[in-house]
Formats: sequence, C-alpha cells, structure tokens
Amino acid sequence: MSRSLGLRLAALSAVFACSAAIAPAQVKVAIINLQRAVIDTAEIKKASAELEARYKPRQTEMAKLEKELATIQQQLQTMAGKLTQQAEADLQAEGQRKQRSLQRVGEDLQADVDRERQEILGKSSQRMQQVVRKLAEEKGLDVVIDSSTTIFFKPALEITTDAIAAYDKEHPAK
Repeated sequence: MSRSLGLRLAALSAVFACSAAIAPAQVKVAIINLQRAVIDTAEIKKASAELEARYKPRQTEMAKLEKELATIQQQLQTMAGKLTQQAEADLQAEGQRKQRSLQRVGEDLQADVDRERQEILGKSSQRMQQVVRKLAEEKGLDVVIDSSTTIFFKPALEITTDAIAAYDKEHPAK
C-alpha cells in the first residue's frame, strides 16, 4: 500500500507541476477613447481652425442670403394688400430665387466640409492607430480596447492622454 500511495503522490505532484506550468500568463490590457484621442490632437485642432477659416466666406454668404430672404418675407407681410399683383409676384419670385440659392450654397458647403473633414479624420485615425500600436508595444500591452465598447474599466487602465501626447510628438501640427 505504501508503494501505491507513493505513486499516487508522485502522480498528483506531476499534475500540479504541469497545471502550474500551463497556467495562463497575466494579460496586460489598456483602454483608449479613440475618438477623443484623435479629436484632441494638435493636428486636428489646427485642421479644424483652418477648415472654419476656409469656409467662413461661404458661411457669410449664407448669412447674407438668409438676411435678404427675411427682409423679403417681412416686406411681403407688412406690404400685404398695398402692393400691386405684379410687385407682389416679383417679390415672391425674388424670395424663391434667394431660397433656392441659399439651399444650394448650404448643400454645397455641407458636402465640401463633410468631404474634407472625413479625409482629415480618416488620415489622422490611421496615424493614431499606428501610434497606439507603438505605444502598446512600448508599454508591453497585450490588448488595447476602445472605451466605446467597454462598460466599465478602472481609470488607471486608460491611455488616451498618453496616445494624444505620443501622436502630437510623432505628428506635430504644421
């Protein structure tokens, strides 16, 4: 009996040794708010200011058209019954032209801004992903998860600020 007990103890010891050897390694995880990381970079802030300045004249044009349209509508209301049919029709036609022009300018402006914004954000997002990969390697991280898909995490796991700083260092705003 003592011999079989010894074999059993040896077998049990071998099982424990094997299970300890194959235990999973500690996984290092970090969390990032990728959207905030991209938007808060100096490059994006500068590009946003440039975009606003570039399209300011068209926004001013839209504001002017809106004001002219409001003036026409006010004239039609205050002068109702006092204008000839032809004058009223001319004023309404002018209002419709201004309305169509305002709509075209607005749609064109929105399309141009959206297109350019998407180009800028797409390029910056790709760069940010490369920066995050490099940052993860430097910190020895196994996984980086976007906070938008995370229900809960400890604030100590977040690397968003580190990613922004690394991005600004690697891709300074020109």
